[in-house]
Amino acid sequence: MPRYFFHTQIGADTITDPTGCELRDPDQAWEKAQDTIRAALANPQNQARLLTACLIVTDAAGEVVLEFPFSEAVSLPPDADPTLH
Repeated sequence: MPRYFFHTQIGADTITDPTGCELRDPDQAWEKAQDTIRAALANPQNQARLLTACLIVTDAAGEVVLEFPFSEAVSLPPDADPTLH
């Protein structure tokens, strides 16, 4: 199985993932990225800064497989009305 690495980019800083994880394919890497971002955003103290971050997923060769902005992982609760009055 291919190994994917999940690097977090916040502004000019990058937190690298030195170990990565083996996943079936890029679709599973996308699911893992979404889960990782949602877990990071679960802590209210980090939310404001992390909403500007991006998770960069690379393969074992260092090629970018996908870029997932943290802000795209945020969703409104199902009963929430997105209309502001």
